[in-house]
Amino acid sequence: MALLLREHEVERLLDMPTALEAVEEVLRQHGMGQASNQPRRRIFVPNGTLHVMSGGMPGWGMMGLKAYAAVKGKVRFVVLLFSTETGELLALIEADRLGQIRTGAASGVATKYLARADAGVVGIFGTGWQAQTQLQAVCAVRTIREVRVYGRDVERRTRFGADMEKRLGCAVRPVGSPDQAVKGSDVIITITSSKEPVFDGRLLERGQHLNVAGSNTTQKREVDDEAVRRADRIVVDQIEDAQIESGDLVGPVQRGITAWERMDELGAVVCGKAPGRARPDEITLFKSNGLAIEDVAAACKVLERAKAQGIGTQVPIFA
Repeated sequence: MALLLREHEVERLLDMPTALEAVEEVLRQHGMGQASNQPRRRIFVPNGTLHVMSGGMPGWGMMGLKAYAAVKGKVRFVVLLFSTETGELLALIEADRLGQIRTGAASGVATKYLARADAGVVGIFGTGWQAQTQLQAVCAVRTIREVRVYGRDVERRTRFGADMEKRLGCAVRPVGSPDQAVKGSDVIITITSSKEPVFDGRLLERGQHLNVAGSNTTQKREVDDEAVRRADRIVVDQIEDAQIESGDLVGPVQRGITAWERMDELGAVVCGKAPGRARPDEITLFKSNGLAIEDVAAACKVLERAKAQGIGTQVPIFA
């Protein structure tokens, strides 16, 4: 029997503090070599794409995968969890909301280790669904007093600002240009679908931290060469993965602006094998593509809570 958990049930079972805890712990395990991650693979068909990514956490007794099909503008996500001891399929979890929360959580963990301790102002590019949890995660690890929101659609950024101000309890101010989102911000978040850089890297100021989280293909980028050049520290969730799908970094590496050898993985930072922020005036950049082990870790927490609360539907499979 496997436990089937639907989207509305995941919504009840997973919150940001829990996701932050799960993602930080699995990244620590990854940094220590105790968790393994397989980068995303894609199959292209005429009407869309199938994405599959997998990871294992023997310390938790779990391994699993996330698969999602994007066809004709519709995307459907699922996470499968298996026991590392028996191979039993333990859960099938609808994972749209789960992925949204854990994507934010990864940026939250990076902010915890790389942003200045006194960071209080956030500039964010993007006003979509994923932008919500990016802000929630950063506000969970730093005391944020103001958020500056930029998006090309005036109505959307105004509506997003009003909604997030109610949720976060701090000032969330729509701004009319990219420079207003960058200048004076301590943390800058990019969470867009843009194929081109969303701001001029010459605008960056000393001491800023960037979470670059929107793109995960080599055909897209949110930061320009100058932003990469000016970053004192570049951290990725996994080097192997970044080499495959980070449009923000692959080009700059090819052009000699940076090098993979200069970068660290976030798991190494979390477990202490690599340094976090060394100086208040450093510019730090976290490039997030998203790891399967982050989804698996969040799914483990969902399954644990579902069992404790008697939530979900038992499905007979592999009897």
